Amino acid sequence: MTSNLAAVSYGVNLSPESLDNVRKVLADAGAEVSSESQSGDHRFGVHTAGLAVDAITPEALTSIRRRVAEAADAGVDTAIVPEDLRQAPRKLLIMDVDSTLIQQEVIELLAAYAGKRDEVAAVTEAAMRGELDFAQSLYARVEVLAGLPAAVVDSVRAEVRLSLGAAELVAAFKEAGHAVAVVSGGFNQILGPIAEELGLDYWIANELEIVDGALTGRVLGDVIDRAAKEKYLRKWAAAEGIDLQHTIAVGDGANDLDMLGAAGIGVAFNAKPAVRAVADAVINMPYLDAVRHIANV
Repeated sequence: MTSNLAAVSYGVNLSPESLDNVRKVLADAGAEVSSESQSGDHRFGVHTAGLAVDAITPEALTSIRRRVAEAADAGVDTAIVPEDLRQAPRKLLIMDVDSTLIQQEVIELLAAYAGKRDEVAAVTEAAMRGELDFAQSLYARVEVLAGLPAAVVDSVRAEVRLSLGAAELVAAFKEAGHAVAVVSGGFNQILGPIAEELGLDYWIANELEIVDGALTGRVLGDVIDRAAKEKYLRKWAAAEGIDLQHTIAVGDGANDLDMLGAAGIGVAFNAKPAVRAVADAVINMPYLDAVRHIANV
């Protein structure tokens, strides 16, 4: 029987016992394993099982994903991915930036220069959990930056570190001929140089207002919020002629939920509980390039 799904298991503690557990859950869900392969490296292991499942409806796919997630061993996650996506000739990878593409939250780095890091971090956490309106929380956080010299932007840019495996992930997608985009609730002044260095196809973030060499505490134009992230996913996929079912979205916060839900597969990367609970797949280790294995790139 031809595989129509893949079960991609990955983790730093990928053991024979944990894989036996995955196989049992899949069998109980009516999924027949038709092939198996191993990959990964010294950081984490990867096991991919081709699955043949009758009548794959969205409801059936959700049910299998839930059953596998609920039975997962500690340190091991399994993504259930349609083979149609994994075998697509062209795909679009779209990612959040703060705490996804990069390790930090830029607004918190900026706020540190105003002596407000802890205060701003608390608001950011609440916004990422979905407890606050994102746009209003952004305005409040940016307001504390008023009067800071514009030079702090350069200082913060130097502090930013890509997530482990981020550069390798982007390079792999680009080398294979796929499109890569990022959409951020952060700031163009920080994201621009990163996007250029990585060779991203598309990117957008908010614009900090700078007047007479100082931050005004305001952002220019429309805020890149939850709805905007989904909008740009759809816009860029259409521009590339890529079916929405062949897109992979990765994020960590509540403002990523619409984007994750609209993509062919939505991946929660070291995400807040509310995001992990509804994402199609989760990555609970610091290696962003695990997305390569999910997408078969």
